Amino acid sequence: MFLFDLLFGKREKKATPAADPAPLPAEASVPPVEDAGARTAPGTRIHFNPELIPRLTADHQRLLQGFTSIREAAAGGDLATAALRLETFRNDLQGHLLTENIRFYVYLEHALADAPENHALMRGFRHEMDDIGKAVVAFLGRYRTLADDPGLAEGFARDLDGIGAVLVERIRREEETLYPLYRPTA
Repeated sequence: MFLFDLLFGKREKKATPAADPAPLPAEASVPPVEDAGARTAPGTRIHFNPELIPRLTADHQRLLQGFTSIREAAAGGDLATAALRLETFRNDLQGHLLTENIRFYVYLEHALADAPENHALMRGFRHEMDDIGKAVVAFLGRYRTLADDPGLAEGFARDLDGIGAVLVERIRREEETLYPLYRPTA
């Protein structure tokens, strides 16, 4: 969970009773399916949600649009707007990653336990995201003061293009390869 430590700040874990775990933060924003066909991932309270993948792909589109708006503002020399949009991008990315990590990866971790190849694929994606997350967090931190330091503009454009290429490829691979693994359990 290194990525979440970086994005949200490392917090010490508090002991919670095993019999009554605290509700997950994303449960309020993505309610579980309550119909008779609802299935939970084995060993969890996380339900399959047929709206999760459409939500995550919509997040991807919002992230890509936000990224494009950052690039446009920076290319036009409007560093103040680029910095504001960068902060919006940070918030959108944090929300997406939190939902993906809790609702998607935890579900798959349990649902794919009996499918070793798919389980390994999913775990590889999850660990790769940690590495990408480190790079994105470093980028966001480096350019947090972009509006106040015009000297950052030249490096910003170059780094923005690099981060963009990585994110576009990751999104493509998630949607084509990883998201199809999300299915109701038997």
